Amino acid sequence: MSCCCELQGCNEGAKVLGVIFDLDGTLLDSERATRGVVNEFLARYGKELDREKEDKKRLGMTQKDTAAIMVTDYELPLTPDQFISEITPIYRERWAKAKALPGANRLIKHLQKNGVPMALASNSLREYIDAKISYHKGWNESFSVILGSDQVKAGKPSPYLFEEAAKKMGVDAINCLVIEDSLVGVKAANAAKMKIVAVPSRREADCNGLANVVLHSLLEFQPELWGLPPFDDWLDDTLPIEPIHLSGLYVTGCLEEATDNATLALPDQAVGLYLGWANIDTDRKFKILASINLDFSCVAYKKIRVYLIDSNSDLKQKQNMQISLVGYIRTWDNKELSSIAFDKLEEYKSIARASLDLPSFTCL
Repeated sequence: MSCCCELQGCNEGAKVLGVIFDLDGTLLDSERATRGVVNEFLARYGKELDREKEDKKRLGMTQKDTAAIMVTDYELPLTPDQFISEITPIYRERWAKAKALPGANRLIKHLQKNGVPMALASNSLREYIDAKISYHKGWNESFSVILGSDQVKAGKPSPYLFEEAAKKMGVDAINCLVIEDSLVGVKAANAAKMKIVAVPSRREADCNGLANVVLHSLLEFQPELWGLPPFDDWLDDTLPIEPIHLSGLYVTGCLEEATDNATLALPDQAVGLYLGWANIDTDRKFKILASINLDFSCVAYKKIRVYLIDSNSDLKQKQNMQISLVGYIRTWDNKELSSIAFDKLEEYKSIARASLDLPSFTCL
């Protein structure tokens, strides 16, 4: 249940009285939902996506800045405004499919239940924010303040979004905690002189040095380290979560990215040690322990290792598998989870076995 960085000093200084969230990549897995949109759009103009060039671009930029860069980089016969006008309807269709990132709903509900003021401050336009969160029950009502980049003088990395959010919440900047996933967002929070928790994707790893704390997932967030009410939803050593459903080819203990439903369907912010259920064929169900690790030696850069808790003697070397992860045990530790020692593995299996007999971890 610990964060993935040094935690001493999180609660030093001014008390946290309000929390400001970014949206895309922090609460909402919008990048994965809209994957392929740019490819599809460029194809209309006979252009091909330059993956190397795109990987170097910065997440969290304003729409106008992104449009100007795209028009220039791909020599499109459009103005930035025309680019926005043509590509936006495609994005709107995909927003309905964007899922909440692991731990997002849990954290929002917890802070709301405990009366902690929350704001949403995104570089998206306000109308786009409203459209995206409309698909997620309770989100609009949970935030006392919602701001888009078109409602302030300038978007991130300028501090205006966060400063205005704090002002509207009635909380001083020094008493605000910002939760972000991008470098431009972390820079904006720094400029606003606020405390920062970063939950970055692999593409935004260079924001690590600027944040007070860096997490792999919102499931790692510990409110009490910031003087906020602690979670009370752990059942002994496991946390019930919204199910994560994956499918792929099970090969010598790993679920491979045989289809878009395997590791490619996982956000970067889903690494950790989980428990759940595996289905093989149509009538065989197994209890499992699953570690999701970052592994940059493979193309997908994430490795899903599946440990069958009770038996694996009759499994073929290669076969299709569907898994449902229903509980979370701990944060990701590259050294430990990449090669779990036998005694530690048995301990985690024992925890998972006992938890999966409880109603809270029923296979859906």
